[in-house]
Amino acid sequence: MQQSNATTGPLSASTSIYAAILDMDHSELEAFRRRLRRRYGRDELIDELRNCAARLGASPTMREFAEDPDATIHPQTVVDHFGSWNAAKREAGLMPRRRASNEELLTALRGLGEELGHRPTTRDMEGARGRVPSRGVYVKAFGSMREALRLAGFDAPTRDERINRSIEHGAQFLLRTGRLPSFRDWERIRGDRTDVMTSWQLYRTFEKLGGAWSAFQFAVDERANELRSAVAA
Repeated sequence: MQQSNATTGPLSASTSIYAAILDMDHSELEAFRRRLRRRYGRDELIDELRNCAARLGASPTMREFAEDPDATIHPQTVVDHFGSWNAAKREAGLMPRRRASNEELLTALRGLGEELGHRPTTRDMEGARGRVPSRGVYVKAFGSMREALRLAGFDAPTRDERINRSIEHGAQFLLRTGRLPSFRDWERIRGDRTDVMTSWQLYRTFEKLGGAWSAFQFAVDERANELRSAVAA
């Protein structure tokens, strides 16, 4: 009995398969894609992106995300949901890998500060890699980290301003307690004020005068006397 070569449907021969693909109902295809997208919520996709960035230590490209063995979602699914890869990363608080604009850099810095509740330090920025560029990126864009912080709206005092604030802080402590601040107690006295120098920063600032800490205490005592005189007057 001779076997028939006739096709029984549109997908039974290679030429028919290709024709059938081209002839797919686009409205049904889009409906199918929407059903697929609904399998993943926005928060789940964002968590996947952030977790990948944490593993990489950088904002992932599509290829890096696809090659991450711990990622459970295909990058195209992310793109389909958000419209583009960079749009998805912005939603996740991650920086695009292209050169960010100055405003994007400042926005990232402000966001980190709001999250932390204080002016970001270099250590804070290293801990937020992927979401915030490195210190070097800011220095290259703005000339210095202090200038970047200032433009982002943070109090970013100069070295001289920090010295003056440290002396003022020590003088206020002396007036309250009747004793000069010691090197050992300074970090407790300083508290969480990043605009006031640490004990070692003060030591290095005054060490050229010999007896570095006593030189700082002298400046504190002089300032306290000025404040007493101002009150008396």
